[in-house]
Amino acid sequence: MNQTTNAILMIRPVAFRMNEQTAVNNYYQKVLDGLSPETVNAKAQQEFDTFVQKLRLVGVDVSVVDDTLDPNTPDSIFPNNWISFHETGDVVLYPMFAENRRAERREDVLDLLEDRGFVVNDIMDYTSAEEDNIFLEGTGSLLLDRQNGKAYCALSPRADEELMIEFCEDFEYTPVIFEAFQTVNGERKLIYHTNVMMCIGDTFAVICADCIDDKKERKMVLDSLRSDEKDIILITEDQVNNFAGNMLEVKGSDGKRYLVMSSSAYQVLTKKQIAQIEQHVTILHSSLDTIEACGGGSARCMMAEVFLPKR
Repeated sequence: MNQTTNAILMIRPVAFRMNEQTAVNNYYQKVLDGLSPETVNAKAQQEFDTFVQKLRLVGVDVSVVDDTLDPNTPDSIFPNNWISFHETGDVVLYPMFAENRRAERREDVLDLLEDRGFVVNDIMDYTSAEEDNIFLEGTGSLLLDRQNGKAYCALSPRADEELMIEFCEDFEYTPVIFEAFQTVNGERKLIYHTNVMMCIGDTFAVICADCIDDKKERKMVLDSLRSDEKDIILITEDQVNNFAGNMLEVKGSDGKRYLVMSSSAYQVLTKKQIAQIEQHVTILHSSLDTIEACGGGSARCMMAEVFLPKR
């Protein structure tokens, strides 16, 4: 299994805004005062287009799908939460916490990928769990170490332990389960998605170990990464608040590896951290200020990796 892919799916927003349904447990979202919804969406589209352009310039194969105005899906720009694609040709559909995010699931996305030569063999659909208020939000909740067959998961209202274990059994991953926290108004609250506080590359892992309050759990996660010979790059909670954990390694056209992040994430990294990352990959960053502020998600959330085989 490859850890990184050259192909990604991205959804271009048409009515991007702060989603009040996700803000209840995504503490990274903010209301941008004084900006009309049209202005917010126009800024998000501009950030999106620049980001796609930068990825394509280094040879990343980006499939862009335009969102539709109906149904109203303010978070459609983050497709990695509802779908994942696997080397076996399997596609997985996930149960989503926010009701208005469930409408993001679109069959025509699969049609588009098939038109582009990707092979879909089977669809594994966990979405019926929504009826029981059980959620597992794709590669937001599940950090897959595809090479080593491990799935890391920070439990939260959006990541159910039993369903996560069921996924691991179905796809033959070893579960690595823990809780990760952030400080909100002086209180420790669960971080809503695992991919906000850690990222797993081919030969390295970026992680905020300080988010894992339980010392045994913290040691278990770090030991697991070390046992797979990952170079561990530690980041701080303050850096997590600037989306420094929300990164994704991708391959360019020449097989060169890039670590993709937002400019706000890049700007909070220290020279030492950047040097450590650059021993493994080339950094690619793009400004996503509006998307991060309103959406509470960043570069990694915007990219659904396509590992499907090609015809």
